[in-house]
Amino acid sequence: MSIDACAALVERGDPDRFAAVMTTPVAARAPLFALYAFNLEVARAPWVTKEAMIAEMRLQWWRDIVAEAAAGQTRAHEVAGPLARLIRDASLPADLLDRLVEARRWDIYSDPFEDRTAFDAYLDDTAGGLIWAAALALGAPPEAEAPVRAYGWAAGLAAYLRAVPALEDRGRIPLVDGRAEAVAGLADEGLARIAAYRRDRHLIPKQARAALHAGWQAEALLRQARAEPQRVGQGTLMLSEFARRFGLLRLSLFGV
Repeated sequence: MSIDACAALVERGDPDRFAAVMTTPVAARAPLFALYAFNLEVARAPWVTKEAMIAEMRLQWWRDIVAEAAAGQTRAHEVAGPLARLIRDASLPADLLDRLVEARRWDIYSDPFEDRTAFDAYLDDTAGGLIWAAALALGAPPEAEAPVRAYGWAAGLAAYLRAVPALEDRGRIPLVDGRAEAVAGLADEGLARIAAYRRDRHLIPKQARAALHAGWQAEALLRQARAEPQRVGQGTLMLSEFARRFGLLRLSLFGV
């Protein structure tokens, strides 16, 4: 039940987040790896089987883990163990993590989002919830929630737009409106939320801003999507290797 096991899982399954964590101060890495390993396990639970009932059971297992941790119980599991300790040590709200898991039920089924409100809630509960949990674990105060979640929503949108072709290949209808102008509008909204975060960044203590490193690619990707929305459907929404390396270097020096 070590953080090393969580780090190894993230390195294999979520290399972008792993690279981002490695730009943060050493003291921030253990809580981030525990949360990101948990998120990885939850995010892939709906996809490891075609049986909806089994996928539902996998997600329920993680909801039980969160509830048990909040009640002071710990299971001997490479991710559940470190997560339970973090929930207790950082007093993370169980309902925040529970909503993150519950939101992933959408990934099990092929039904489209009912409307933009449902789509927004999905991004806020998954990406927004994860980044807020990470910020709380690193000491963010309650008044930092709005700017942190704004940044998390934008980062989640950028990652989601990159996943659109894969979701379509799996028979999903990922976007409420897939027209080019609608995609560009979504990207523009994401950029507006990043701007809102920057206006209120002073509310977030410096040590807690390490939680936002995982979204470091979001602004560049959303600018691409706004200018060339066809990249989303083509699966070419990405940074060049040079831009990626330079971005990570800049992140390690200046943060977000």
